[in-house]
Amino acid sequence: MHPPLPEEILQKWFGYPSFRPGQREIVTEVLKCRDVLAVIATGGGKSLCYQIPALIREGTGIVISPLIALMKDQVDFLAESGISAAFLNSTLSGKERRSIEESLYGGTLRILYISPERLVQPSFLQILQKIRPSLFAIDEAHCISQWGHEFRPEYRQLSVIRRTFPEVPIIALTATATPSVRKDIINELQLRDPAVFVGSFNRDNLIYRVERKEDGEQQLITFLKQHKNESGIIYCFSKRQVTEIAQMLQKNRFSALPYHADLPKTLRHGTQDRFLRDEVRIIVATVAFGMGINKPDVRFVVHYDLPKNLEHYYQETGRAGRDGDTAECLLLYSRGDFRKIEYLIEQKADGTERQVEMRKLHEMVGFCESRACRRAVLLTYFGENWEKPSCDKCDSCFSGRKTIDGRGILATITRCMDELGEDFGVSYLADILSGTSDGKVTRNGHDRLACFGSGLPSRRGVWIYWIRELIACGYLSRYGSQYPVVRRNLRTREALSGKIQVRIGEAEFQAGLVREKEDEPGDPGDTNLYEILRDIRKQLADEHDIPPFRIFPNRTLHELARKRPRTNDDMLTVYGVGEKRLLQYGHDFLKAISAYAEREAGDA
Repeated sequence: MHPPLPEEILQKWFGYPSFRPGQREIVTEVLKCRDVLAVIATGGGKSLCYQIPALIREGTGIVISPLIALMKDQVDFLAESGISAAFLNSTLSGKERRSIEESLYGGTLRILYISPERLVQPSFLQILQKIRPSLFAIDEAHCISQWGHEFRPEYRQLSVIRRTFPEVPIIALTATATPSVRKDIINELQLRDPAVFVGSFNRDNLIYRVERKEDGEQQLITFLKQHKNESGIIYCFSKRQVTEIAQMLQKNRFSALPYHADLPKTLRHGTQDRFLRDEVRIIVATVAFGMGINKPDVRFVVHYDLPKNLEHYYQETGRAGRDGDTAECLLLYSRGDFRKIEYLIEQKADGTERQVEMRKLHEMVGFCESRACRRAVLLTYFGENWEKPSCDKCDSCFSGRKTIDGRGILATITRCMDELGEDFGVSYLADILSGTSDGKVTRNGHDRLACFGSGLPSRRGVWIYWIRELIACGYLSRYGSQYPVVRRNLRTREALSGKIQVRIGEAEFQAGLVREKEDEPGDPGDTNLYEILRDIRKQLADEHDIPPFRIFPNRTLHELARKRPRTNDDMLTVYGVGEKRLLQYGHDFLKAISAYAEREAGDA
């Protein structure tokens, strides 16, 4: 008997008609017993890449996850879909752990979630050696890299998987990994000739905006009024600030609650559940919140303070719009936030760690201060090329900003760097290019070089802008903390050779126009039915004590309202409707759709 096809599993258990880009190829390689590294943007469907092979291959799929909340969320979803899954962590009693271990031995468990600390325990490795793991999936794999933004030492021990289970495929998954982090993941996990899939980092449904923080509270209130009754997350730098902002919003009659690590565990869990169930709209939080939250209809993410690096920013903004609908990301930026983070980094004892964190902070500042397309800067940072002159979904592009071809400017700068023969900072390079002869330039004899004044007639301030813009857009790099210098990188060579375009913001560009909120896409004819279906979903969710999106995501409700299925077979063609969910919830939705159609006919 042949095993089921991946497409059959996808439709039967998950209710999806087709794979997203890259998913089918990843699943195929795992089924061939090949190691895989998959970098897929948040909301791109990483989980299916290991869940489907685990349901096809013989044995139990072992998933290593760093967060208890994430484990529970995934297991609950799989159980509601009719799939035998479980997790092992510190929240379980001894009796519960023994029951799960018996299921492992009995071969009835298809997917098991565990922490990295539990996997490397000798006693647990002995259990796994007595069963047949179908695969090992390592989620949030960037945690293994010292060059990443969330390095966790316990992840380094996961190389024991390859030594202990040489024939079992390993799939490492992450949403955020620069080229150096990807290399580190492969080396540390000892992946053998892995198939590497790097999907697009572009989340085209997200709108990016950066504003100078002048009156932060008033700016925040103005923004939230544009997102009335929508779910969102506001990230703050400190726990004290989380409390103050949440109280301020409550006084202004916003549905908001605080979340940070010093709050009692039961209160944090209660806040998280209320957010998932749409009982509270806004969570004000430190970065402690969000990684285990799989809420698809978050319509906005606000960074009230500057993130420490672009990886954090990308990951946190990625929690918005996971359902594919438009969502907005606002960052309030001030140089004061930069100096605060810089001070904390300087207190670190380890020189290498301090240098890496400082470089990442400067890249974050470059993103904020760049006049180029926000999307282009983000994608360039993660090694992805963005050829379009405008994304039409960021504040730079909304403001009608102009871009120019910066290849000639880059060539002039690199020729100057070559002639100098050693590393210098932004200001010194601008002095040389603009022919500004200060004391240091004269003492070094650099006023006699051919490159001195080679950038005229452009003045010194323009060259400072251009160098910083090229750094922000990834065509040059800044190294060092106290006295950073400018150096070439891989993209410098690609840009100068013509392999990639060099698009930077025009120096005289004037930013700051206010964008009016766009109309939400959708079919206005199905609005009433959609709202009726939302009410039914909320009633069912309350009855079953689960978040509403666990019944069906918004996309499914939109499609139900548009297609108006009348039979079970019709409903199975709708996105997100699998056989188990059809049996559990289908009758209520079909009944509502039928009643709505009858009322329409009677009114005609």
